[in-house]
Amino acid sequence: MSPRRNRPKGAPSASAEQSDRSDRYGGWQTSESWQGEVWSVRHVAGASAEGKTYRCPGCAQLIPSAVPHVVAWPEHAGVDDRRHWHKACWNAKDRRTTRVQRSRNAPRF
Repeated sequence: MSPRRNRPKGAPSASAEQSDRSDRYGGWQTSESWQGEVWSVRHVAGASAEGKTYRCPGCAQLIPSAVPHVVAWPEHAGVDDRRHWHKACWNAKDRRTTRVQRSRNAPRF
């Protein structure tokens, strides 16, 4: 006995027709207000970031490959203004100081 199908065989999938571009990256997109601007925030699944590393502007540390994180940019800005944040750093962005404290031997990027 074969498993039951919930959709008719010839029907197009709903995800192909109604999917938002953010679905392709394994996350969802929202808008948040921060520092008097409206920011687009996309939550990225780790699987879609395979083989890529980014530097978090909140802590200046690397976001390793395949780690879930957040991509944020001002809504009026372009692609070049997108920044990849650790989820915890994005959530704590208001509690951080404006100056990042690094250890003496930490690289400056």
